[in-house]
Amino acid sequence: MDFISSLAFLVAPSKMDKWARALTDNTFAGIHQLDWFDYALLVPYFTLLTILAIYGAHRYAVVRGYLKYKHRIPQAPAKLFDQLPRVTIQLPLFNERNVVDQLLEGILKVRYPKALLEIQVLDDSTDDTHPYTEALVARLKAQGHPIEYIHRTNRTGYKAGALQNGMALAKGEFMAVFDADFIPPVDFLEKSMHFFSDPTIGVVQTRWTYLNRDHSLLTEVQALMLDGHFALEHVARFGEGLFFNFNGTAGILRRAMIDDAGGWQHDTLTEDSDLSYRAQLKGWHFLYLPWIECPSELPVDTYGFQVQQQRWAKGLTQVAMKLLPTIMRSNIGWREKAEAWFHLTPNLSYPLMVIVSAMMLPVMMVRFYIGWGQMAIVDAPLIICSFWSVVTFYLLAEQQLYPKTWKRAIFILPFLLAMGVALTISNTKAVIEALRGQQSSFVRTPKYAPRAAGSNLGAVAYKRKSGWLPFAEIGMGLFFLGIVAYSIEVMNFFALPFLSIFVCGYFWAGFSTLWQEYQAKLRHQRESAKVEVEAVS
Repeated sequence: MDFISSLAFLVAPSKMDKWARALTDNTFAGIHQLDWFDYALLVPYFTLLTILAIYGAHRYAVVRGYLKYKHRIPQAPAKLFDQLPRVTIQLPLFNERNVVDQLLEGILKVRYPKALLEIQVLDDSTDDTHPYTEALVARLKAQGHPIEYIHRTNRTGYKAGALQNGMALAKGEFMAVFDADFIPPVDFLEKSMHFFSDPTIGVVQTRWTYLNRDHSLLTEVQALMLDGHFALEHVARFGEGLFFNFNGTAGILRRAMIDDAGGWQHDTLTEDSDLSYRAQLKGWHFLYLPWIECPSELPVDTYGFQVQQQRWAKGLTQVAMKLLPTIMRSNIGWREKAEAWFHLTPNLSYPLMVIVSAMMLPVMMVRFYIGWGQMAIVDAPLIICSFWSVVTFYLLAEQQLYPKTWKRAIFILPFLLAMGVALTISNTKAVIEALRGQQSSFVRTPKYAPRAAGSNLGAVAYKRKSGWLPFAEIGMGLFFLGIVAYSIEVMNFFALPFLSIFVCGYFWAGFSTLWQEYQAKLRHQRESAKVEVEAVS
């Protein structure tokens, strides 16, 4: 018996003889009677798979909501302001020297009466971004632009703290927020501000697009992920009158709404979702305008992407723990409560996936001597809920956004599934930290100004060390590679495509992170050597 088969002995010594016979004599398959150990494996395994399938099936509800309510997106405001209100544009920064010029150049092009516009550069930087940006803002202000530089010597509250501090000094009735890598279109305020003539509107959110979507396979996968959120989820929730969230950037908030909801709070890492739910519980309405597009930058390295996703996973779980009890006790309808649950808790699926992964090999062995056919009625609905819901969801999003080129997404979907698997370990860590109440800093996503002259998309000036994460991912990849070998041995070829996604996803994340860090080390050594030579000469 080879090594893969002998792994059965590690699962339960009492079943050694039974599994050995099952693995060496296929005549046992289909006649075995389940005992307590089999049930101890199969019941929790399929219970967890059912929970994951329920979250997967929720995508069908989103698709249905989108198709039914997409016509409710307003194309023009019901009425116009007689007198435009004062607007403050807030630009939170932290050590983002690469994108400062691009950001301010784009912001200064936005059309709005200068007397009614104020620009706040909220800079918490601790590196050379601070003196550079301060001097740049001073020059722009001297040229007559309505811009102010606000620098904090600490990061209390992180982004939420910077926004709250800036709002205390702001003159605007409305706050337009843009992260450092966003470039709003020149008519952004012209198209969006008049929707606030309805006094119940607290937020106008616009749709993200991506400057570097075609940079690599990684950025294409990220764009596909976010397209599903912005093309389908927001439209479905808004159209059906359900709660949805301000995305932290590329949107405008009414100052009175922020104050009424309790201001920007920083006890979660997703201050935008936190404020959104508090405001909507107060009765404020949010408006989504997907036809207003705001270009932004996607992370170009694997670990940077994982750090961003980890922050979002932890923050959303923190918001769920903070607000779900209040939401469930409120007098809103059951649909709103159900959607809030699905919206705030999906990251719980990551630790469930870790448990399912750990159980997969012994469960496959048990199912081998039970007989695969007996489980078909269980597997089919789970696959429909989990796998095909993902396919339907993302292909519809691309078809709606890009009707001429959407079929390209068919070839990217397997990589999207693989990258979803690759996030399992890092996001599980984030969710567990949130559940334990463990606080952590707001880790900014590296940004590189991909369309700026001389931009180096491979730069990793702000990259954090990935530590043990890529080695854990490679280890998981090897584990699933072993399961692939076992599946081939027992001729369970049906499982191979799904198992291959796990292998590719973990190997992609682990090896690409190590390679990118190695390249960063080489660049650092070359730059250091160059500086030494110049110093000597």
